[in-house]
Amino acid sequence: MTTASISQTSLKPAKKGYAPVNGLKMYYEIYGKGEPILLLHGAYMNINLNWAPMIPELAKSRQVIAVEMQGHGHTADIDRPFDYKSFASDVAGLLKHLDIKRTDVIGYSFGGTIALQFGIDHPDLVNKMVIISTAYKSSGWAEEAQKAFTSMQPDFLDNTPLKTTYDTIAPDPGHWREFVTKFIDFDQKSYDLGSENIKNISAPILFIMGDNDGVDLSHVTKMYKLCGGGVFADFVGVPQSQLAIIPGKGHVSLMMDTANILSYVNPFLTGNGTTQY
Repeated sequence: MTTASISQTSLKPAKKGYAPVNGLKMYYEIYGKGEPILLLHGAYMNINLNWAPMIPELAKSRQVIAVEMQGHGHTADIDRPFDYKSFASDVAGLLKHLDIKRTDVIGYSFGGTIALQFGIDHPDLVNKMVIISTAYKSSGWAEEAQKAFTSMQPDFLDNTPLKTTYDTIAPDPGHWREFVTKFIDFDQKSYDLGSENIKNISAPILFIMGDNDGVDLSHVTKMYKLCGGGVFADFVGVPQSQLAIIPGKGHVSLMMDTANILSYVNPFLTGNGTTQY
């Protein structure tokens, strides 16, 4: 989606580089020390645009692994269709390259759908997941959002920080229009990760959504129920997965509210995820 921040994180990565994964040279940055947490950015974005305000906070107690997906940021596009299973496989390959056995995962929008696919395909690599502002199938987006996807034109993002940053860090800045055209085509195709697959994800999930961020609220509640939510907790206990609907937030404004997001993320990741009555 669109940019959440144009600032640069004040931290310098402890390590950065390119991992040879599935034909990609996949760019990553690592900050801090502690238990690992993986960050998956939104569409057209990169590490700093999506995560600059959050990385310093997470890195106070965690090893933060931030990655740029195929065609995004420092990671060059390759002659391979965009596909959620491929993206999830890339993430798994990166963790193998870094010798990370298991990790928590935070994904926003496009990155949130990748995280869900990753949890489906590679459950042995995931501890907990935080899914921000996304749907597990294309029909889960609100009607207005679906119309926006289908009407997107390649020049729509030309005069935005997304293009400016791409020109600065992409291996081939001249690939911008081809990349955007390719991603728009991907974004306009129907997808469905499968209700049964979502239900069978073993990792506890915290869903964070704005009350008006483009994901249909009925889809949000369905996702949560598939993951064990929506129960009468006073009788059966609080489920491992959790749901936070943030009032007064759209798709972009939610991601900009770092303090609010972390007020839900930190207790979820550090707690045991269950309460019995």
